[in-house]
Amino acid sequence: MAGATGTIGQATARALAARGYEVVSFLRRRPDRAAPEGARFVDFSDPASLAQDGFANERFDAVVSCMASRTGAPKDAWAIDHQAHVNLLEAAKQAGVQKFVQLSAICVQKPLLEFQRAKLAFEKALIESGLTYSIVRPTAFFKSLSGQIDRLRAGKPYLLLGDGALTACKPISDDDLGAYLAECLEDETRQNRILPIGGPGEAITPRQQGEELFRLLGLEPKFTRVPVAMMDVIIGVLRFLSPLSSRLADKAELARIGRYYATESMLWLNPETGRYDAEGTPSAGTETLFDFYAAVIAGGVAPDRGDHAVF
Repeated sequence: MAGATGTIGQATARALAARGYEVVSFLRRRPDRAAPEGARFVDFSDPASLAQDGFANERFDAVVSCMASRTGAPKDAWAIDHQAHVNLLEAAKQAGVQKFVQLSAICVQKPLLEFQRAKLAFEKALIESGLTYSIVRPTAFFKSLSGQIDRLRAGKPYLLLGDGALTACKPISDDDLGAYLAECLEDETRQNRILPIGGPGEAITPRQQGEELFRLLGLEPKFTRVPVAMMDVIIGVLRFLSPLSSRLADKAELARIGRYYATESMLWLNPETGRYDAEGTPSAGTETLFDFYAAVIAGGVAPDRGDHAVF
């Protein structure tokens, strides 16, 4: 398994172990990290390391990858979302692996950003590899939509882009997604397919998310609207300055990523209509985003979102 240390990866590893699989995690080397039990350090940029340090001439039935670039910046995306996975795929084929389950993202349906193009390039390589594959494209993650809890606790308003009804999503929990990924190894109806998947319940808008948070916190709703045009100005300035340094170029791309997630629904894109389709977005699992909000508020601590922040 690749990407086992992330939140989705950890949930997937638990789901695999619960189903009786022996899981061996391939981890990217870091000087401050010791290999946990059942893990092996590999250099994903080096096919020889994957073969020798990872597969090590042993028999593996399948590869499950939840690995992804941490920021989505172009250099990182092409190195991890594409090339590292291509190297992993080739090493897997040489080791005799028959199945490959890939965690992708539903946003690749409308590829306007480099990390989306990188993911699609690997999806194509996997489809053409000859292995039995499952490409899972989940909707929004819970922790990505929890960034404003502390704002509201501090008495600040909930930030909305536009009127807060511009987009909608059917977010899926870590454990529900982990179980779905694990089941792809056994469920033949999920094999050799691209699988968009969301969580249970109706699609929800950012305004509905804010209203529920205020209700759970026992606070009077307060919203501040941020015009889309303001984000466009910020992006324009950063892009104008980006030739001056790679750091500014990365910031410009990250700003574009933020705008994308704030203006595009995380739902299945109906190819016939060209529109996002909430009813056509498949659902799995039992936990809703509002269940998650209630648990976080009851526990008093918002999750660490890392690089998964929308706000």
